[in-house]
Amino acid sequence: MKDLKYLAALSIPASILIGLYFKGYWSFFTPIYAFVLIPILELLLPHDASNYEGALREAKKKNVVFDWMLYLNIPIVFGLLFYILVQLPQNTYAFHELVGLVLSMGIILGTNGINVAHELGHRQGSKERYWAKLLLLPSFYMHFYIEHNYGHHLYAATREDPATARYNQSVYSFWVSSVVRQYFSAWKLQAKLLKASDRSFLSTKNDMLWYSIFQATYLLALFLFFGQAGLFFAMAAGVVGFLLLETVNYIEHYGLLRKKLPSGRYERVREIHSWNSNHVMGRIILYELTRHSDHHYKSSKKYQLLDYHDTSPQMPYGYPTSMVLSFFPPLWFNTMNKRIPLEMKV
Repeated sequence: MKDLKYLAALSIPASILIGLYFKGYWSFFTPIYAFVLIPILELLLPHDASNYEGALREAKKKNVVFDWMLYLNIPIVFGLLFYILVQLPQNTYAFHELVGLVLSMGIILGTNGINVAHELGHRQGSKERYWAKLLLLPSFYMHFYIEHNYGHHLYAATREDPATARYNQSVYSFWVSSVVRQYFSAWKLQAKLLKASDRSFLSTKNDMLWYSIFQATYLLALFLFFGQAGLFFAMAAGVVGFLLLETVNYIEHYGLLRKKLPSGRYERVREIHSWNSNHVMGRIILYELTRHSDHHYKSSKKYQLLDYHDTSPQMPYGYPTSMVLSFFPPLWFNTMNKRIPLEMKV
């Protein structure tokens, strides 16, 4: 039964049902749950720094239940989005209700959409990688698949990486720089991949071109089936979704820098180049994303097997709480800057 603890991640999409049912200011229940109630639970619940070993670890690796708990997010994310889009013309929502629902759906797209896509995108099976790209579609972030896998994992904790926040950079500045730089970086990486396989820009293997077509088609379908209101709602929720991702990116490597070797190359990514957290709620809700150092050490390792390393820099709070803290730059800097080794500050 302990293996089913990750079903708690579905409490995020479940929370929007409360807002849809009660309406009014209950429309804001999901952001309140994600950024108020969960942080409170993180402060109250104990940390868990344990790792799986031996036969137990092997059993966890082979247990397909962990995979199906990820797959379950696909129909839930798209089902909720479709349901809300169908409901929009049938209800007269006040402006504040729409804002609440946009934030709520955006949080779901970020946590149960992009975050799950991130996990599936590192899998070896092509089926899971296709599902990863599908989950990135409603947040208009399909290019993340290329930039993250071929860019971020190579350049994490360096100045070349768009997804590494620099020392004393605010999250709001990072949103702009990371969103823009990652998009253009994805195109550059795609060009390199095409050149390496001696293919042209118009090749069917140009995934960035396909992503552009898929996302444009998605927008057109939204307009044709759900009208202008549905289009604007889905677009706004998508923006919230990818800004949530960028907030996670911000806290994951904030201020950390890998050393450049005499050869001109960077030292290998190590456990000290990512911020980690053993706070139980964040670990479960984000499918162990908070054990980020081990993820960079071996990106294909499944989420349930990620290890804690005592050499990794530890956040004083869990990821959800740290995200809230980052929204207030003076508090964030005061909390985190003193924890960054002087020689590592970006």
